[in-house]
Amino acid sequence: MEAEGLTVPLIKEGQTQVIPEFEDPAGWIRHDLWVETTFDSDQDGRPDRMHVDVTRPRAAETAGIKLPVIYVSSPYFAGTGTTEREYFWNVRHELGATPPPRRHFAPVERRGTRPIISESHVKEWVPQGYAVVHSSSPGTGLSQGVPTVGDDNESLAPKAVIDWLNGRAAGYTTPDGNETVQADWCTGKVGMTGTSYNGTLTLAAATTGVDGLEVVIPIAPNTSYYHYYRSNGLVRHPYGYLGEDVDYLYDYIHSGPEEFREFANTTIRDQEMAAGQDRVTGDYNDFWAARDYLNDMGPMKAAMLLAHGLNDWNVVPEHANRIYQAARAKGLTARIYWHQGGHGGGPPDDMMNRWFARFLHGVPNGAEEGPAAWIVREDDDRSHPTPYVDYPNPDAQPVPLHLIGGSPEFGRLSLARQPGQGTETLVDNFSFSGTTLAQAEWTEHRLMFVTPELTESVHLSGTARLHIRLASSKPAANLSVWLVALPWNTSRRATITDNIITRGWADPQNHHDLRHGEPLVPGQFYELAFNLQPDDQIIPKGRQIGLMIFSSDRDFTLWPTPGTRLTVDLDTTSLTLPVVGGAASLERAFGASVAEVGAR
Repeated sequence: MEAEGLTVPLIKEGQTQVIPEFEDPAGWIRHDLWVETTFDSDQDGRPDRMHVDVTRPRAAETAGIKLPVIYVSSPYFAGTGTTEREYFWNVRHELGATPPPRRHFAPVERRGTRPIISESHVKEWVPQGYAVVHSSSPGTGLSQGVPTVGDDNESLAPKAVIDWLNGRAAGYTTPDGNETVQADWCTGKVGMTGTSYNGTLTLAAATTGVDGLEVVIPIAPNTSYYHYYRSNGLVRHPYGYLGEDVDYLYDYIHSGPEEFREFANTTIRDQEMAAGQDRVTGDYNDFWAARDYLNDMGPMKAAMLLAHGLNDWNVVPEHANRIYQAARAKGLTARIYWHQGGHGGGPPDDMMNRWFARFLHGVPNGAEEGPAAWIVREDDDRSHPTPYVDYPNPDAQPVPLHLIGGSPEFGRLSLARQPGQGTETLVDNFSFSGTTLAQAEWTEHRLMFVTPELTESVHLSGTARLHIRLASSKPAANLSVWLVALPWNTSRRATITDNIITRGWADPQNHHDLRHGEPLVPGQFYELAFNLQPDDQIIPKGRQIGLMIFSSDRDFTLWPTPGTRLTVDLDTTSLTLPVVGGAASLERAFGASVAEVGAR
């Protein structure tokens, strides 16, 4: 669009460029407002209004040019609570027991000044021909309502803001007044992005199917609060936040209107969350189902570029994978960017630029064409991902590996089944971390099974799966599994991909399904199968792939009194790996015939 000498957008090689007239912040219009939603979460008899800020170039308004919007919503903009461990749940108690009460810290003191809620993304995108909008999520900052952490109001709140940008919802100059504000400067096209919780709200808005939301770029989004705080029936915590649960997160973000905090604490935290989160059994239930965005994807239609770290042990990789696979199955325009790091980390700047230019400005740059998956290889810079046809790699095939005994030292992983292995037993002791157990040469606290030393690299792409038959000496037990690369690299220069390939956790009580766990009969064997976290990693030659089975994972699970004994039936337990090139590739890497594979 051209007007009074302006060209908007200014494009070079398919990407938006800085428009000189938009570059100076002194020439920006900055204001805030409250957008009315369709819900009343604080139950005061009036629809809740969300606090919204807008930053846009005055030169565009002067020239009569409408702009698309890049929008970020968050519960964090107005401040958060403490992360001191004394306010997390105490994990030192027996499995199946009612945990001791959790302490609550002092109410969050709201911060920030009007009209600006946040400065994020402003300096980057306003000069390139976009307006940038922020909003505080319900019950945070100056937004009305109460925080429900993943329930419907967190989806409907950004939907209302997008509706306002398209003239379908009312915006007001004050939280309680009647003077309206229109977004007549907006084209109606909106893109959302954000990292972690902000990425979650990006996905939440997309699941509503709201018209005008053209593209979303969620970065490390939490796509299911059950999968964030539980794993296959087991109470499991995000890495670095041992003892965190959904009610703590509620406290952590609750910076909203003081007059409704007591009501919210009583009805949401102390009733709904206290009953629904169920730290006793860890079972999946209706409370968790209402906070699982995979269940809400029916209306979704926005194009999606999803980014996640393959070694993110806070929001584990399955969060991105499950939504990506569902979006692809729906036929949506969906691409995924994986890097080898931990939590956070968006796509390269030029990739994001092309996606926003394509879907918000209509630039025919082919951003959505070509490879569906972009994966940063182990030693590469994040700005230089390798393109692949899809994820998992279409050439990956499931390859089962069988267990050969060797405890308390090392057993073996073999392509060939070798009957008569019998059982082996490990003794639970949370005092030993997974890292310590993986490096131990001899220990009764884990079982370890390893491949031969690889004579060529092995590319794993997809989701490993464990089928296990075990018995417990007690009615409840943690079950933790790590897939590791050995020998363990203890160098200070070791990278995040050097040692841990992937991990998984499960509750044997949920051997039938996630909704109905049942106490184990001590000594009785049970069969269960579960996925480890998805991965895409190349294990270099000279290493060994190790399967480590243990009980309590010190960094993730509850800490019951040590001593529970888990007995594993080796003959009916197997690990299935997603190997690019299939069994033939793995056999070559083992450097032996199928009959010999497994010899260490």
